[in-house]
Amino acid sequence: MKTIKEKSHLLARTSILFLFVFIFILPTVAQKKSSNNFEASKNMEIFTTIIKELETNYVDEIKPGELIPIAIESMLEDLDPYTNYIPESQIEDYQFMTTGQYGGIGALIHKNNDYVVVSEPYANFPANKAGLQAGDIILEINGKSAKGKTVNEVSETLKGQPGTVCEVLVERYGVSKPVVKAVTREKITIDNVSYFGLLDGNIGFIRLTGFTQDASKEVASALAKLKEKTTLKGLILDLRNNGGGLMNEAINIVNLFVDKGELVVSTKGKLDDKNKSYRTQFMPIDKEIPLVVLVNNNSASASEIVSGAIQDLDRGVIVGQRTFGKGLVQNVVPLAYNTQMKVTVAKYYIPSGRCIQAIDYSHKNGNGAFEKIPDSLINAFQTKNGRMVYDGGGIEPDVVLVPVTYSNIAYTLVNKFLIFDYATKFFSEHPGIPPAKDFEITDAIFDDFVNFIFDKDYSYSTKTEETLDKLKAVAEKEKYYEAIKEEFEALKSKVSHNKKDELLTYKNEIQTLLKAEIASRYYYQTGRTEASLPTDTELAKATEIINDTTQYTSLLKISSPKPEISK
Repeated sequence: MKTIKEKSHLLARTSILFLFVFIFILPTVAQKKSSNNFEASKNMEIFTTIIKELETNYVDEIKPGELIPIAIESMLEDLDPYTNYIPESQIEDYQFMTTGQYGGIGALIHKNNDYVVVSEPYANFPANKAGLQAGDIILEINGKSAKGKTVNEVSETLKGQPGTVCEVLVERYGVSKPVVKAVTREKITIDNVSYFGLLDGNIGFIRLTGFTQDASKEVASALAKLKEKTTLKGLILDLRNNGGGLMNEAINIVNLFVDKGELVVSTKGKLDDKNKSYRTQFMPIDKEIPLVVLVNNNSASASEIVSGAIQDLDRGVIVGQRTFGKGLVQNVVPLAYNTQMKVTVAKYYIPSGRCIQAIDYSHKNGNGAFEKIPDSLINAFQTKNGRMVYDGGGIEPDVVLVPVTYSNIAYTLVNKFLIFDYATKFFSEHPGIPPAKDFEITDAIFDDFVNFIFDKDYSYSTKTEETLDKLKAVAEKEKYYEAIKEEFEALKSKVSHNKKDELLTYKNEIQTLLKAEIASRYYYQTGRTEASLPTDTELAKATEIINDTTQYTSLLKISSPKPEISK
């Protein structure tokens, strides 16, 4: 039981926390009509009274430190997904999202059965330097068992102050006894540019995976190095699966390709100081080079500022799928006890004047769910050249491509880590392979893979089989199944898939996945990317557009047709 003094101290801390929240909310509330001000004050008082009465009267000891954060998170969830409470324990994770830096060993991990496994050590980072390998099963960390631990729990244990050492006991494929590796933690900085290089025809390629600090400098450096090697015919900037980050980095990346003084993005919020326009501030590196930006449904926020501004300024061609549609601006405000709140304060508007936000979080439908902006409210805008573009959520590419999808069997082989496990086996048996771009999955390697998974579980159901199972359940419930049983079983037998046949049917895509995974064991992230480039159909389309000057130019003219789907 807590003493009266301890209870008083706890209540004081609780009151201070909500006082700080109230102080930050009040200036905004005060700008509204007085009834809103009264409602806020009334409900704040009710809330603090509830906490006080629970602490005094509830039959069991309550835990305000757990209850109140739940209440805060529940309140914020009713606003939008990006307004979040950041407790002190998560400050480091948030700083990593904005700076790309943390103290740790520099490796990706995943859970498989009872243990966490090293997915991929970053080249030249502590895990790699200490000899940890992809496929290593983490048994113990600093003498404590890792069995049953979640990925987050293992991750937190592996993180720590740079210079400190953690001992990791791992089980390694092909090695009879567990291996101990002493890993000295370092300050880990993850590059925003995960890969850059030259494609055939002297076309530059830059893959940007984040927008943390110095993202624009990394893109500028990559572009400068490519231009040193050759006279570039064009540049492809890959923003696929880039969830965004810092707005100023997005502005500076656009600035690499457009004149000084161009409007890139505006923000509009409730408060006057949130209504701002942001323009390029420097002379560009290259405002003439043909530019194609690759995007997909997971390109969001800062990625949409870059692709949207490039499109609105007619500086380049956007290729891929409609982007995510995250056009909300967040600021971080400090709260009591080293906690913070990330709060949505404005919306993004790109140069044409359109907002890229897809979901209206200010209204809910009859089912209590947020919905995308309806077609009836979509507005037309014009690019710098006068091309028609539209709001309503995200950036619609100038050339829309059907997204690449994998077969059920390929998805299952990845999801059950069978391709990953085979790459671990292959690496243990082969001391080296050709450069990633030249490495191929031969028939002999593919046959070896088929033999490897022969006794493994990679069962799955096709959509047709799932539909038949549902039909059977309904038929049994309505007492019709016995009458159609013979015909039903014959139909099910016809549509039942043969796993071995499907391995051959989808051999090409399975080979592509195997190639990338195996290449990453020898050449890390660079190898994974280089191995996947030859079969990247979206990249091939971007290359085609740059090589076809007429097509590239026509896509940026007023007369260009409405975006069409390419297959």
